[in-house]
Amino acid sequence: MAKIHSSIVSLVGNTPLVELTNYQAQHGIKAHVIGKLEYLNPSGSVKDRLAVALIEDAKAKGLISEGSTLTDVTSGNTGISMAAIGHAQGLKFIPYLEPGTTKERVDIYKGYGLDVRSLTDIEEVANFEETGLVLDDVIRGITRIAEESGYHYAGQTVNEVNQEYHYQTTGREIWEDTDGQVDYFVSAAGTGGTLVGVGRYLREKNPDVKIIGVQGAPSSRPDSEDFTGNIIDGTLPVGNVPEEFVPTLIRSNLDNGFAFDEIIDVKAEEAYKTAQDTATSDGLFLGTSAAAGLTAALQIARRPEAEGKNIVVIYPDNGFKYLSTDLYKREGNE
Repeated sequence: MAKIHSSIVSLVGNTPLVELTNYQAQHGIKAHVIGKLEYLNPSGSVKDRLAVALIEDAKAKGLISEGSTLTDVTSGNTGISMAAIGHAQGLKFIPYLEPGTTKERVDIYKGYGLDVRSLTDIEEVANFEETGLVLDDVIRGITRIAEESGYHYAGQTVNEVNQEYHYQTTGREIWEDTDGQVDYFVSAAGTGGTLVGVGRYLREKNPDVKIIGVQGAPSSRPDSEDFTGNIIDGTLPVGNVPEEFVPTLIRSNLDNGFAFDEIIDVKAEEAYKTAQDTATSDGLFLGTSAAAGLTAALQIARRPEAEGKNIVVIYPDNGFKYLSTDLYKREGNE
């Protein structure tokens, strides 16, 4: 029987797990570092899951129909996913781009025929570089624009279906594909949907699973006075900062009893080196948030208590959207 899909939508999810076998052997690591290759989703990132969830939810509530225009603030991947998954269902999308969005992503937007706008076009956060990026102000501003323009605000940072979709799909896939043998789950966070949704699922299956949140160190955050110039694109703080800088989905879950076992800060330069090293050792070609997550996972893997343990880390996207950055610039090959 022919296996032909009628839409890219049905291809979202069920991404594979791959162990970092060569790097582990070369560095004497005795834990099992296992990456979930979310960049194998149709448009190239984990955000395809989010796009499916947000669009299905809005359709079910009668908020959108064929021809509707959706909008949201994005660092790049969500917008690309909303364009791809949306176009496959007759929908339009207008992105407001966060700082640090790479040239490659902007070019992809243009390829999808989108009307690309900037975060600074939102009056409520026009001066965020001086005041810091307060997420509640972003939400208030994009909500106002959607109401005034007749768009549907997708609400990736506030809509609970974000984490619920990861709970129902990504978390279940990891549990089933490891036969329930998960000791650590490691992920950076943009909206927090993957980190919290998967974390909740795994912890319900086994309360002893360690949930590790990963965030850029202050030197890698544009709104920090310690910023050095390189960023971990698409990530936001998950803790150890004022509450208003933490994604809404994470805040709401922390208020309801969810907790991280650990939060690890990663410098952009550390993530870049991890990306370069594992491209050479295992043929992976990771994006910045994937490399940050893997950097944290490798820190854990080197601990004596992690010997023989399974450490699952999310690879949200690959490195093709970052070739204009320093991510893969090596000495002598620039």
